[in-house]
Amino acid sequence: MTALPEDMTNSAGEPHLFTVAEYAELGEPGSGYTELQEGRILMSPSPSPNHNHASLRLAMQFVDQLPADLEVIQDVDVDVDLELVPDGDPGFSRRPDMVVIPRSARDRVPDEGGMLKASEVLVVMEIVSPGSKRMDRVVKRGEYEDAGIPHYWIVDLNHPVSLVACHLAGEFGYQDAGDVVGEFTTSVPFPVTLKLDGLV
Repeated sequence: MTALPEDMTNSAGEPHLFTVAEYAELGEPGSGYTELQEGRILMSPSPSPNHNHASLRLAMQFVDQLPADLEVIQDVDVDVDLELVPDGDPGFSRRPDMVVIPRSARDRVPDEGGMLKASEVLVVMEIVSPGSKRMDRVVKRGEYEDAGIPHYWIVDLNHPVSLVACHLAGEFGYQDAGDVVGEFTTSVPFPVTLKLDGLV
């Protein structure tokens, strides 16, 4: 991958709107990370130590509980364009804090190139950071819903630490039962119990 281009404008001097394929060819910035929203590259600062600590502790809880054919991956690009944007049009790519995918999806990426596809993601998770509340609870919720990701779990580290588990409910989109504190237990899409109190 190459470095981010310094000039991201087209021949008319307007902002260049990237496709997911173009975005996948770009490199990483010197610090922080990028996402793609309607063809526009969004730069974000690196997560805080508390954020990274919570993400690691969550991932470790998944490892011992996931079925053998599933795995958890942190901080990875996901193509959320799938069937939303015509090929060649400005696209969407997000870098969730965590995804649960079939092992076969990770094996596919080095063979075919590109990034993980929304259709391969069973659960997408975001940890709310200062300044990302609306992005995580509204904007990304809508994008992940439109992309057909069946489960979206949002973790908020503000005391008390909470998790809201959204699931696709047909024409009603994402539905949820509100924030859970202390311990989150579910059997769908796989049995898992997550202890929330020790994340920070």
